[in-house]
Amino acid sequence: MRGHCILSHGFESGPDATKVTALAETAERFGWTHERPDYTDLDAKREVSALGDVVARLARLRALAQAAVARGPLVLAGSSLGAYISARISLELPTQALFLMAPPLTMGPLPPLDAPQVPISILHGWDDELIPASAVVDWAHARRARLLLVDDTHRLAANVRTSADVFAALLAELPA
Repeated sequence: MRGHCILSHGFESGPDATKVTALAETAERFGWTHERPDYTDLDAKREVSALGDVVARLARLRALAQAAVARGPLVLAGSSLGAYISARISLELPTQALFLMAPPLTMGPLPPLDAPQVPISILHGWDDELIPASAVVDWAHARRARLLLVDDTHRLAANVRTSADVFAALLAELPA
């Protein structure tokens, strides 16, 4: 085992979504254990905010990541809201790398997206209707992150295979 990957789905998605499933298959192929937390119960809490209970999402991922770090190297990956919480938790716990798909740079009253100085790969759609590609370019540039912009929208539905390939490239570069 090389380490553990926690793969966080986006808002109103789920742990069996196509992108996180493709990432799980990739992690396994590269010798990493993995888990796909289910946040659907928290996304349904619209009385907390339009995006559900983001603070509880952070707490859930924090607890899982703390347990994983105790066992070895950790990689965090996520799509949209899953990318946001992955990046935020990577600031708190030793993380080997981050893989972010369609990352939101702001989340209402919560702190803006940030990440530690670790290898970061980002996949983002040129036609993302929620997060302007130009803003993600600026964010990635400031962190010297690897960024692939694709002909797609926020859901990146046409680039499931591409997401797995970019994730594979990130995992391949990490120390054994």
